[in-house]
Amino acid sequence: MSLANKTVLITGGTKNLGKITAIELASKHKANLFLHYNSTQGDEKKVAEEIASKYGVKVELYQGKLNSQASVQKLFKACQEKFGSIDVAINNIGKVLKKPIVEVTEEEFDAMDSINNKVAFFFIAEAAKHVNNGGHIVSLVTSLLAAYTPFYSVYQGTKSAVEYYSKSASKELISKRITVNCVAPGPMDTPFFYSQEKPEDVEFYKSAAIDHRLTKIEDIAPIIGMLVTEGKWITGQTIYASGGMTAH
Repeated sequence: MSLANKTVLITGGTKNLGKITAIELASKHKANLFLHYNSTQGDEKKVAEEIASKYGVKVELYQGKLNSQASVQKLFKACQEKFGSIDVAINNIGKVLKKPIVEVTEEEFDAMDSINNKVAFFFIAEAAKHVNNGGHIVSLVTSLLAAYTPFYSVYQGTKSAVEYYSKSASKELISKRITVNCVAPGPMDTPFFYSQEKPEDVEFYKSAAIDHRLTKIEDIAPIIGMLVTEGKWITGQTIYASGGMTAH
């Protein structure tokens, strides 16, 4: 599938992995982009303008908190209003919590469940309604789903559901030739990761992977790019990309 003049919707699309994925799809595949973000960092407009100018594609921004079915519906409606159709939908948002299970509060559980589980479900559901035949849906999960580890119970539990939503949707969408997959990165070298870990934990994760380093966002974006282009025969799968830290 060529993405030239096609529309790609990316949540969390203006920073970290979302941003590098946007650049990957614009630079190599000439896709038009609809980039969602929640809280502003102040450079979203600059990011959009630079991608559009450098790679000759259309880029639109959308700010909004995703926390309900209605908010996800509004996101997809806005994308269709801007571009007329949607060919690829990539859900890149997530929330992490590292904490002993006996210390997790109901408020913390609900916050994790809302972002990682509920929003992910309705993102796939709305994508199933709106993505064009022959298109692609990708959800970002985590390689910790294949790890036997303490302290990440809520993160692993709320992310694990997305695998099964994707598997079910992939079967339901076969007649439309829409692929539905997950990508599961290893611990990534981003602020998202460091806010949860002690220095010794960071060193442990590095020691378990190729080149003794964390996963870089640049490791993951080409995998997403493959799934939404040449990887049209891959569906209902979770692609683990952790440099050997985990296997499933």
